[in-house]
Amino acid sequence: MTFVLPVAAAVFFGSIAFIAVAVSRMICAGIEPAEDGPPPGRAPVPVLIAGAAIVGASLEIFAGQPLQIGIAALVTFALVACWYSDAVCGIVPDLFTLAPLAALLLFAVAQRDWGTIASSLIVFTPFAAAALFSRGYGMGWGDAKLVALAGAALGAPLALMALTVACGAAAIIHRVAGERGKPIALAPYIAAATGIALPLGFAR
Repeated sequence: MTFVLPVAAAVFFGSIAFIAVAVSRMICAGIEPAEDGPPPGRAPVPVLIAGAAIVGASLEIFAGQPLQIGIAALVTFALVACWYSDAVCGIVPDLFTLAPLAALLLFAVAQRDWGTIASSLIVFTPFAAAALFSRGYGMGWGDAKLVALAGAALGAPLALMALTVACGAAAIIHRVAGERGKPIALAPYIAAATGIALPLGFAR
């Protein structure tokens, strides 16, 4: 009986990831990758679904509150959808970042949780500056919006730590792959780091 809820959470989050991939695939089907954007590639769909399932089980074990599970499910949907769309067509649609971010911020306002709003802004600011100065080449605005969501979900300290790891991993892997100077599809790295950190952010 002890394992029923974690298994149920794993199935639920895996299903959320499956739906996120399906929705992202439909949106990407009508989008032509930008010439100056990351080259189109493939997303590891089985890994995304399995990773989401692990996140769900971990959240049930370490958090276990229905509200936290619901928020994490929304964030997981966004992370998987952003990973897929950025990997496949080189963009991060606003639908997958601004909609869940708005939901989290509205909930924070209703709860007078100003820390969530501050965390989102703190994390967003340096990435927005990078997007502004690089004119979207070194850092895209979609990535900046995604990190704002990560800040709202994780809180500034944990989000900044996770995003530092994500950016470092992206730079190293990009360089090892011999693609220095080419645009990086950064959303998969941001999504992976944020997803791994989610159970820590929601831990009791």
